[in-house]
Amino acid sequence: MKKLSTIIFLFIFFTSFQCFSQNISEQITFTSSNPFSFNDVITNFDNLEKQEVFGELVIPHDSLNPQKKFPLIIGVAGSLGWKSHHLEYLKMYQDLGFATFELKSFKSRDIESTVGEQSQVTTAAMIVDAYKALEQLSKHPLINKDKISITGWSLGGAVTLFSAWVPLKNAINKQLSFASHLAFYPPCFFELENLEFSQSPIHILIGELDDWTPSEPCSNLVNELNDYCNIDITIYKDSHHGFDREGGLEINENGYSFKNCMFKLTSDGDVLMNYLNLPMSNSLLQKVGFLFCASKGVTIGGNLEARNQSFIFAKEFMLKTCYNKM
Repeated sequence: MKKLSTIIFLFIFFTSFQCFSQNISEQITFTSSNPFSFNDVITNFDNLEKQEVFGELVIPHDSLNPQKKFPLIIGVAGSLGWKSHHLEYLKMYQDLGFATFELKSFKSRDIESTVGEQSQVTTAAMIVDAYKALEQLSKHPLINKDKISITGWSLGGAVTLFSAWVPLKNAINKQLSFASHLAFYPPCFFELENLEFSQSPIHILIGELDDWTPSEPCSNLVNELNDYCNIDITIYKDSHHGFDREGGLEINENGYSFKNCMFKLTSDGDVLMNYLNLPMSNSLLQKVGFLFCASKGVTIGGNLEARNQSFIFAKEFMLKTCYNKM
């Protein structure tokens, strides 16, 4: 009987220890909206169609300390949805002591992928999602509202980069800002009328050979913005889109290559077609606009050296700009 009691005690102890040592996961739901374009956000934000959106908040296991508020990183996936390498970054951040939030913009709208289509869940909608998540998570008792950063890949990189664009930010929320923005291979193929960006640190990581979201426009954009905001770029040699994935190169036949595109982005958020200068304000006009410069078929795949370097950079960037540990 004594032996049985000991076994029961040990089982309860180790089960409790395991629970206390695990990260805490919580689904967070909030109300966002469904704009098609940046212009919809800037000129008509209060009248946009409402949309319930959710994501997964993970709090590091030492959250049992009631006095501690955690820095947080909001992650935004690309057009292919959440992939294993995205989650590796979030796990790395959790191990470093960050809370993380996996924004589920696609799943909230019953969409799996927007590759080759880019209108079912738009960059504008996901930027609103990101800010509404920021508003909600800023109120969480275990989150430090002044240390919430954003990171994203490809389409999520666009969300990360342009969530720092002041015309959009002011239309959604003038009071709250992200502590920093780390954008992986975002689309930068825009000529901006308004060059005003957040003063929070912004960094772009992109592959030299990217033919989905080319590196040259990102380099040019950073050079143009250097006098206006805290922005920088790292370009990885011999690397393509998704350089931080595992595995070799492959061709995605449905993805749009924008290597011959440059669109004008007006101060009120209109993206204008090449040549015609008409706003791509709905999915049909966007498809027409893409016909002038974009083509189908892109290369995607990992580069081991660039992958390793990007994980190191992401760790150091977030510790410095969000956790303030460096």
